[in-house]
Amino acid sequence: MKNGYIIEAVGLTKKFGDFIAVNHVNFAVNENEAIGIIGPNGAGKTTFMNILTGFYIPEEGHIYFKQKDITKLSPQRRVAMGIVRTFQLVHVFDNLSVFYNVALSCYRKLEGKTFPLNSFFSKLDNKNIKDKVDNTLDIFGLLGKEDQLAGSLPLGSKKKLELAMANIIDPDVLMFDEPFSGLGDQEIDEISSILKTYLHKKTIIMIEHKITKLTKIVDKIAVMCDGKIIAFGSSEETLKHPEVRKSYWKVW
Repeated sequence: MKNGYIIEAVGLTKKFGDFIAVNHVNFAVNENEAIGIIGPNGAGKTTFMNILTGFYIPEEGHIYFKQKDITKLSPQRRVAMGIVRTFQLVHVFDNLSVFYNVALSCYRKLEGKTFPLNSFFSKLDNKNIKDKVDNTLDIFGLLGKEDQLAGSLPLGSKKKLELAMANIIDPDVLMFDEPFSGLGDQEIDEISSILKTYLHKKTIIMIEHKITKLTKIVDKIAVMCDGKIIAFGSSEETLKHPEVRKSYWKVW
């Protein structure tokens, strides 16, 4: 990567009818940087992340991953390239066990985006897969819960499971949409400890409203308002930025 950017967005615009959700946004992240994205509700944060991860195609602009234009690639193609995200509303397979959820992510990585489901179950006795899943469950504090259905887990454990499913794919870029949403302080601290293990080993892009928790994790913060990034830099200088204070600092 000649310019050091692993992810770069140039002039991104996304509209829903007459409403401009993301308005000519430029954004660049260095490899292994940790970036937080903050802003009031309706600022365009999740829409922007949806564009970066392929769930929305922008009307204008381009997205580059390691200098390759990925603007029109599907989410599945981006996962295969090394871009993985989690969601504000947890996405796990409620009717599968904790073990099967993580194993399925591992198997998808090994076999590609499509495969016969019976092939997945027939290969679960593969020692390499089992050992990798067990090790991942241990890292995320889920050993002992591997036989529980994911749907029966409390929210904090579900979020750990989603992180485990992302981790086992071993992506280059991890994007998190409000990982602390709905959690108590102890659960937030547990998730924070897990996220800190990625610091400067993976590229992290993280939307979060809990700013005091966020600033303990990220290197820089981008502030969105009305579909635009109005400030981007170190946490201290960004939060003190005149336009940030003028626009909505009182929200917090």
